[in-house]
Amino acid sequence: MSDPHTHGSHPEIVKRLKRAEGHLRSVVEMIESGRPCLDIAQQLHAVEAAIAKAKRTLIHDHLDHCLDHVVGAIPRADRGPIDDFKAITKYL
Repeated sequence: MSDPHTHGSHPEIVKRLKRAEGHLRSVVEMIESGRPCLDIAQQLHAVEAAIAKAKRTLIHDHLDHCLDHVVGAIPRADRGPIDDFKAITKYL
């Protein structure tokens, strides 16, 4: 088995996902108890947003650390393409 692949951002990502998990459980309860669809949709939107933010953080962290590990540290002035790629990932 290989060494665990962890980064400094992982604990925060785990916290976000655990909050989203709890929030999703409450959405299921809302559906089961017959809460209004608008309320449920708002809560589902919040869960989606939390998961998307966790995914974006993970991807950005990967670009910042894993890519640098493979290609070597890139001077700030030469990071334009990586910064552009990070910016476009918000549309994933």
